[in-house]
Amino acid sequence: MKLSHIIEKLNINYSLNQKDDIDIVGLNTLEKAKINEISFLENSKYLSDLKNTKAAAVFIKKYFINDIPLNSIALICDEPYVNLAHSSSFFKYPLIKTSGSKPNIGSNTQIMSNVHLGKDVIIGNNCTIMSGSFIGDGVVIGSNTIIYANVTIYTNCKVGDNCIIHSGTVIGSDGFGFATNKIGKHIKIYQNGNVIIQNDVELGANCTIDRAVFNSTIIKTGTKIDNLVHIAHNCQIGEYTLLAGQVGIAGSTNLGKRVIIGGQSGVSGHLNISSNTIITSRAGITKNIKNGGIWSGFPMFEHTKWLKLQAKISKLLK
Repeated sequence: MKLSHIIEKLNINYSLNQKDDIDIVGLNTLEKAKINEISFLENSKYLSDLKNTKAAAVFIKKYFINDIPLNSIALICDEPYVNLAHSSSFFKYPLIKTSGSKPNIGSNTQIMSNVHLGKDVIIGNNCTIMSGSFIGDGVVIGSNTIIYANVTIYTNCKVGDNCIIHSGTVIGSDGFGFATNKIGKHIKIYQNGNVIIQNDVELGANCTIDRAVFNSTIIKTGTKIDNLVHIAHNCQIGEYTLLAGQVGIAGSTNLGKRVIIGGQSGVSGHLNISSNTIITSRAGITKNIKNGGIWSGFPMFEHTKWLKLQAKISKLLK
């Protein structure tokens, strides 16, 4: 979509010359944006990313204009995040592809009746897909993977080799993303990324893995996830991680390798959890964990300190 068309649709006051009116292929973060993408700055803590961005244009408030690099166009507006939300609708996936290739299905793969396969689907060898499952357009599934009944995999998501996905799980549903404007209206941010499930991953029943706003939500190799777990958009779950039932992980949080999280624990968004961290059941994680170890409680403590605290509280009640 031409940059001039985006500016016109959003009613932004900017006069482009012909040289700057390039084709925009999508949206991205300041850090990852390419020369044909648009980004935004709403929060000053990302100023360093702004100064180094390669984005063709950036939605930005007027008082940040001196920080934008020469290679980017400043699209000055009062509500950069809201304009990003409106722009996301220009690049959303079609609900149903009307053209494309028939599914490419590998040898010895069994697909039961009442399975929907979209356009441009690729499925490897020795897979089993059971009744009631929905495999959306552009989905790629590796070899030796089992998909149980009533699993839904949305458009353009990828599942690796030797995976097991249990009934009722949804991969690639929209992340919970909205921009609130000045009058309190919530504007949908279309989630134009995808989900990548790497090899040897098992997902329990009724899990939900949200697709990314930009780029990918990633579940890395060897991870095992229990029933009723929610992983929000743009998370990265490290290799050989274990997540017990009813764990919830908010958006853009990164887990390192071999993390273990006990049941009913919640992890806030935009956090980094170090490799080899153990979080006990019903913990509330609201800050980064840099050095692994065992953590408990809400607010979160190192496990040994939490045990001492519980002992002191118990004495107070006697």
